[in-house]
Order: sequence, then C-alpha cells, then structure tokens
Amino acid sequence: MENASEHNPTLAEVADAFLSNLPPEERVKTQAEISKFARWLGLSRQVKDVRPVDVASYGEQITPSAAKPLKSFLAYIRKKKINSINLAPHLKAKKTSSKTVAVWRRAQVQATLTAQGYAKLEKELANLKNQRSQVIEEMQKAAADKDFRENAPLAAARERKSHLEGRIKEIESTLNQAKLVGEGQDTSRAKFGDTVVLRDLSSGKEFSYTLVDPREANPAKGKLSVASPLGKAILDKEKGQTVEVVAPAGTFCCRIEDISALSTERKISPQ
Repeated sequence: MENASEHNPTLAEVADAFLSNLPPEERVKTQAEISKFARWLGLSRQVKDVRPVDVASYGEQITPSAAKPLKSFLAYIRKKKINSINLAPHLKAKKTSSKTVAVWRRAQVQATLTAQGYAKLEKELANLKNQRSQVIEEMQKAAADKDFRENAPLAAARERKSHLEGRIKEIESTLNQAKLVGEGQDTSRAKFGDTVVLRDLSSGKEFSYTLVDPREANPAKGKLSVASPLGKAILDKEKGQTVEVVAPAGTFCCRIEDISALSTERKISPQ
C-alpha cells in the first residue's frame, strides 16, 4: 500500500491491501478473520482513528487462534505507519477452558440482538446475495476462456464467491436463531439492550452506550459489547453506582447516571 501515510485509508482499503500481499493459501485462511474485524470496527472507518480500546474490546470476544492473523494485520498497519499507535499489543484474546469454549459456541448459535441490529444484518444479507449473483455472472464469463491454467479472473471470482458464501451462511444462522430484545423492560439495573449514560469521574464528561451482542458492537457508534471490559463492568449495575474499569487502554472510574430500555418501536437515526 504505497503512499499510505499521504492519505487516510479506511479499514476496508487496508485490509484488501494486506490480504493481496499474502500467498493464496494463507489469504484464504486469514481473510475471514480480517473481514470480521474490519466489519466490527466499521469498513469505512479510517485506520488512523482506531484506538487501543477498540482492539482490546474485540480481543475479549475471540479465541487465541483467531488473534494470530489479526496481530499480523495490526503489525502491517504499524509497519505502514497508518496509525501512530502500535495496536497489536492491545489485542489479547482470552485463554479459554473447554467449558468456556462450549459456552462461547452456544452463544454463537443464538445471538441476542436489538431490532436495529437485526435489521442491519438483514440488509447486509440482501446485499451479499446480490453480490453473489454478480460474482456468479463473472465466473460464467471467465469460464468461457478454456485456458483454466492461467485464468486469474476465474480464480479470483471463485475465491470471492467462497468468501461471500461463508458470510451468508453465518448471517442466516444468526438471524434464524436470534433472540430479539423486548420493549418495556425493567430499568432498575443495566442489562442487555439498555442505553446507559455514564459520567467519567476524572473529566466530568458524560457519554452513553447501548449494551449489545458482540456481533452488533461498534464503540465508535455507541454500541458496546457486553463482553468488553466496560460492558461487563456496568452490566447488572444500578443507577448511581460507581464502577472501576481496568482495560489495556488504562483504568478509569465512572458513575451510572441513567438507564433506559430500548423500545423496538422507536425511530432510530441512521448511523
């Protein structure tokens, strides 16, 4: 990725550049994890704006095997000087026991989503299916060239189709098993789907997050994973309570100022 320091590339652009430099076999193994990471943070997000807390929060929900290709990607970002911070050390996947892995796998089968998160996945699924149709047409055109040995367009189309199929199956499985957050719930304690207003006790500043499933999380847009350090700290806490959060990005204290339940009928501004 030449001249990366002269502009502000997005995660999608940098991910494509990183993957294009890998050998074909390694690229196939790595692509899924890099794509998940980029989607979680936001494909259009500029890499220079990615913070250690973003990387640390993502690390809370992945296994050590998934962290390896991501560390290589973060090292690539550092090498290309696209972000001034060395992000790789902040990605620390938890070592999991067999019992924890079993719980994690069950959680992967059934996601608890907000209405907005469910709709977002439906939209992505429709878009991916449209892309799949286009790729199939590309494959048919490329297959017209009988010299398969040097048919790079056909190989590229097949690889892209394989990636699309994997993501389509992943989303379909999530939507089929998803549990939607209900409305009119008790707000005496912070729980999944609630929006929590917090006050940083060191700066006095207020900020708010909606507690969501890791699949729906995006801290930059106020969607906080219940698996993140901050998410776990405020989950099941009451209004007025003070919590201390220890994360790779530092330790801070905040007070819960307000808790409100998410209504599935309320209008949500587009992100």
